[in-house]
Amino acid sequence: MNNTYRSVFVTVFLAVLYFGFTFVIDYGSDEASPEVQSPQYQSKSAIQVSDTASTPSLQGFNDAIVNIADRTNPTVVTITTRQTVRVRQRSPFSLFFDDPRFDREREFQREGLGSGVIVSSDGYIITNNHVIEGADEINVRMYDGEEVETEVIGTDPATDVAILKVNRNDLPAIPLGDSDQLRVGELVLAIGSPLNQQFAHTVSMGIVSAKGREGLGLTSYENYIQTDAAINPGNSGGALINSEGQLIGINTAIASRSGGNQGIGFAIPVNMAKMVMESILEDGRVIRGYLGITQGGMVDEVMARALELDENFGVVIGSVQPDGPADEAGLREGDVILRKDGEPIRDWSAFRMNIANLEPGSDVELEIFRDGERLSVTVTLDEFPTDETVASVPDDQRQGLEDQLGFRVEDLTDEIRSQLNLDTRVDGAVVTDIQRGSGAYRQGLRQGDVITQVQNQPVTGSDEFYSAMESLISAGRDVALLRITRGSQNMFVAFEIR
Repeated sequence: MNNTYRSVFVTVFLAVLYFGFTFVIDYGSDEASPEVQSPQYQSKSAIQVSDTASTPSLQGFNDAIVNIADRTNPTVVTITTRQTVRVRQRSPFSLFFDDPRFDREREFQREGLGSGVIVSSDGYIITNNHVIEGADEINVRMYDGEEVETEVIGTDPATDVAILKVNRNDLPAIPLGDSDQLRVGELVLAIGSPLNQQFAHTVSMGIVSAKGREGLGLTSYENYIQTDAAINPGNSGGALINSEGQLIGINTAIASRSGGNQGIGFAIPVNMAKMVMESILEDGRVIRGYLGITQGGMVDEVMARALELDENFGVVIGSVQPDGPADEAGLREGDVILRKDGEPIRDWSAFRMNIANLEPGSDVELEIFRDGERLSVTVTLDEFPTDETVASVPDDQRQGLEDQLGFRVEDLTDEIRSQLNLDTRVDGAVVTDIQRGSGAYRQGLRQGDVITQVQNQPVTGSDEFYSAMESLISAGRDVALLRITRGSQNMFVAFEIR
């Protein structure tokens, strides 16, 4: 059954389910209903239509959907971007002479398309970070077709959220819902600009297919809403709306073998986007709680037996950051964290996100298992040390770092990832140019390598790489350790900094 027939089937089924029955089941009210009947089988003769004017119809359901689309469509904007991209082309002479002097650099303009959602009447817009990342020019087109300049207020690559601001007042703003209360099976609408500007403000309908999707390799903090509402390239940053006309998600990605909609789309929960926006507006950056450990594995049935643990959940500490909150509280490598504030830890990503959402200075009670004993440890969280909303490194500073390192990196885009035949889950900064006489080159770093870590610190883009290297140099370190991905292999490269 294709998506069109499926959507029609779901629409008709829900409409019939919602309007077609004559009985009502009231679970949540103590007030008596005059026409409540037991949901038992009734013969056709028991169903009476006495007044067609008062009988709910498919038209009423249709009008409800139309009203939601009418109210919310003006709050969605189309975002177009332009970026200058420089690509080094290998000369035909490189077949005979391995000399970069024969290469030449070509420059072209890359255009991008996405969506955004107006969340305040004074012009604040939520979109995806990947929609505007690296753009030299960003334009916003309103529902009435007017194009307005915009300002980037802040970005958070760790959640793929960006906050924009347009200089307009009295704009239509969508009310924010509570994504924590969202239920699987709820009816939702998706609005955005798929594929091309001519399809701007496309409305599609579906249901919430699942909640809490993670492990997709898209961002550092994942907690996606899954929906079968049609989402295509260009919908990124657009609105996912519930049946009350409230924003409950920011459409972000799709899972597809063809590159188009196959009924598996993902949206950032609005509560997460709201937290990021509030933190950026109040503090200029996203402030996250920090525990200072890495994962060494999750406890399953086999590991529980090996540890002689009578519970098959928990996270094993892989390492403890020296002088971090966990270290100061006495946690050790190999400890098993069973519970946080009394709640069992069954998933590392959920635990990590829960810690990140807490304010620095918060106390958390951890139940740990060590050498056959259970201990209770109180840890006071610190602020996450990596500023994940850091602005781009200034061009002159970046140039100085490139001269010092002997190579240059850029963000790993989907296009470059495809050219390098990399898995879609690989993220980092790709080496686009390297001096053959540099220390990094002598130690094995090559053009096309993707740097995923600097000194065990994750790298998801060029800004994070240059910031990490700047911090390393400022600390007086003269050697850098990089973790890189080359094709299907992961390896480490250590080199001396000039």
